[in-house]
Amino acid sequence: MSTAATLPRRALRTGLTLTELGLGAAQFGNLFRETSDDEATAAVRTALTEGLRYFDTAPHYGLGLSERRLGAAIPAGDRDAIVLSSKVGRLLVDSPETADRLDDDGFVVPAATRRVWDFSRNGVLRSVEQSLTRLGTDRLDIAYLHDPDDHWDAASTTGVGALVELRDQGVVGAIGAGMNQSAMLAEFIRRTDVDVVMVAGRLTLLDASALEELLPLALERGVGVVAAAVYNSGLLSSTTVDPAASFDYGTAPDAVVARARRIATVCERHGVQLPDAAVQYALRHPAVVSVVTGMRTAAHVRSTVQRYLAPIPEDLWAELASTGLVPDPAAG
Repeated sequence: MSTAATLPRRALRTGLTLTELGLGAAQFGNLFRETSDDEATAAVRTALTEGLRYFDTAPHYGLGLSERRLGAAIPAGDRDAIVLSSKVGRLLVDSPETADRLDDDGFVVPAATRRVWDFSRNGVLRSVEQSLTRLGTDRLDIAYLHDPDDHWDAASTTGVGALVELRDQGVVGAIGAGMNQSAMLAEFIRRTDVDVVMVAGRLTLLDASALEELLPLALERGVGVVAAAVYNSGLLSSTTVDPAASFDYGTAPDAVVARARRIATVCERHGVQLPDAAVQYALRHPAVVSVVTGMRTAAHVRSTVQRYLAPIPEDLWAELASTGLVPDPAAG
């Protein structure tokens, strides 16, 4: 199904290579609204045709629906050519007492299972085993500890330990953590043997706080960084800034909207659309190995690839930095 040509790749210290653009499959789990099996399959097949070879999912996304759809959509002959990541920490357990209701965590799916926080050795092993079954594969190329904000003690000990065990066995290729903050990710790099981290929303045109500590530390330690949520959940996703668009999954403060509009104006002056800059921004840092964005349909895939490929002059980044609007990740 996939073509021979792929998008450019960047390597982790394990030797695993990721395409600079990856498909985030949260929307395959009916995030906020329903998606069909056919739409998910078409998105994956189009991604492969367009040269994407990195796909990210999690049990959390639609109570396993995203993993099942992603696994079903990947042609068997393409498995060895792609990088597949999923996550641990939210173990799915049967919940027949809630099966007649819808999930209450943002996904339009029946609540026939429920999420249980579990970063114990047994919980991680069970989670990976369940993910492999749903995905229809015998290995994960990357396994992330998922949102361990309130579970540092367990995640940084038994959680990481179980992932190291699976990495040693070859069941998992690389291990890391994925979060919406950068401070704890820096601690994972500092104190544990992670290969990669996924930082969501903290390496964007509107919030580059990951540049302060996380990125320099990752570069120093040889840990790869995957940047996610580069639109900050919506505000940066359109050429014209919509004040009604969300920022970090909430209402965008007026000051943030105003700054986004100033950034968009600078982009326009250089012949660049705001979402194009949003997609390409994080890739300017040498520690970043991929940018992952949510894609629900084939059309989403094609438009995102166009944003990734759009030419952006160096003068744009220089002006954004010199005016104090956006620091340049390539500037040291």
